[in-house]
Amino acid sequence: MMKEENADYDVMIVGAGIAGIEAALTLGETGKKVLLVEKTPSIGGKMALLSKVFPTLDCCACICTPKMASVIYHPNVTLMTYCDVQEINKIGETDFKAKVIARPKYVNWTTCTGCTLCEMACPVILNDEFQYNMRGRKAAYIAFDIAVPKKAIIDIDNCTLCGACERVCPTSAIDFLQEPVIHNIKAKAVILATGFELFNPELKPEFGYGISKNIITAMQMDRLLAPTRPYNNVLRPSDGKEPMKIAYLYCVGSRDETVDNPFCSQICCMYSIKQSQLILGALPLADVFSFYIDIRALGKGFEEFYQQTRDMGAYFIKGRITYVDEAENGDVIVKYEDIEDEGKIKEEVFDLVVLAVGIYPPTEGIEKVFKSENLETDILGWIDQAEINNNPVKTNITGVFAAGCSTGPKDIPDTIVEANAAVSQCLAYIESNGGH
Repeated sequence: MMKEENADYDVMIVGAGIAGIEAALTLGETGKKVLLVEKTPSIGGKMALLSKVFPTLDCCACICTPKMASVIYHPNVTLMTYCDVQEINKIGETDFKAKVIARPKYVNWTTCTGCTLCEMACPVILNDEFQYNMRGRKAAYIAFDIAVPKKAIIDIDNCTLCGACERVCPTSAIDFLQEPVIHNIKAKAVILATGFELFNPELKPEFGYGISKNIITAMQMDRLLAPTRPYNNVLRPSDGKEPMKIAYLYCVGSRDETVDNPFCSQICCMYSIKQSQLILGALPLADVFSFYIDIRALGKGFEEFYQQTRDMGAYFIKGRITYVDEAENGDVIVKYEDIEDEGKIKEEVFDLVVLAVGIYPPTEGIEKVFKSENLETDILGWIDQAEINNNPVKTNITGVFAAGCSTGPKDIPDTIVEANAAVSQCLAYIESNGGH
């Protein structure tokens, strides 16, 4: 029998990316008792892994890390990481009951100090998913450098049970006998901040991802540019060479009915332009080419940011990619249609190719955990906005609100605005029910 624990909260928030963090802190400041649930070992979502934000080029970690730390120490916020929301049910008119499964970490987080001695002692080396497989990690590991909470977990599926971590742990925190714990949660309202997933470029084999090591995604490039990057510089994966000629291929997985996503992902143009500026700063002698269908610079200062990138020397070519292949020396051959030159088919060779992948709703949709009522989603799988013009955070279930990219693609500022809108509506809903 799994151990069970019960707890009551004013609001349960599902997802601890920047939207969930912002909502939790704002609600906590109003005096509400908040539970923040995250499925990964650390909060912060994808923002914590990025280099800088567009168009201001402010440091992502500098913005995100203080908020992440505030969650840990806020007296009104309870954090549960490495947990899965198994089900949510509406009880009566005003209450929700949820079942949350805390997966075993095989490390006692109460006594773990984050010293990394277990990580250094562990003999098992695996791909590091937080560095998008560009670096290794151990079976005993801390998620990433600025993880919150900064505690170790053991990847039991790949652990050899050699005991090396147990022998070096100064606080005897290793516990191979841990089992899952069921948390029965009662809440007055629910905020969904479940975020997004990146398009898997292997579904478009014509772009060569997985065939050539020197074809990477834009998220991998953002890791190469971030302060907590896997290498000490921007290097191409196959041989550690500094790339001097880099190509960006836009709209990979977006505006494409063949992969069931005919819509624009909204952020791909701008994060590619941001990275182009950062590369030109990190590698002053490099040439950066962008192959695009349309440049969609929709936000405040976005068009100026795009023009500034052109003025810095980045090349922008309007045209579709027709062919991508790998040369014998690891370089990447790109054949494309140049729309602005009478549609001529041309060919260029690059040291490194970056795929600007689109974003998708999570494959394990949150709607599956609602048992008593059906949470409606749109045709693509995003949470449906019941009143998109008047109340975009409202879902079809009264008392359930959605924020950030759970309802569709958006950038970080819009995500934060929507998180606070969800908080406002959530508070109004609780107060309308007499605060109970």
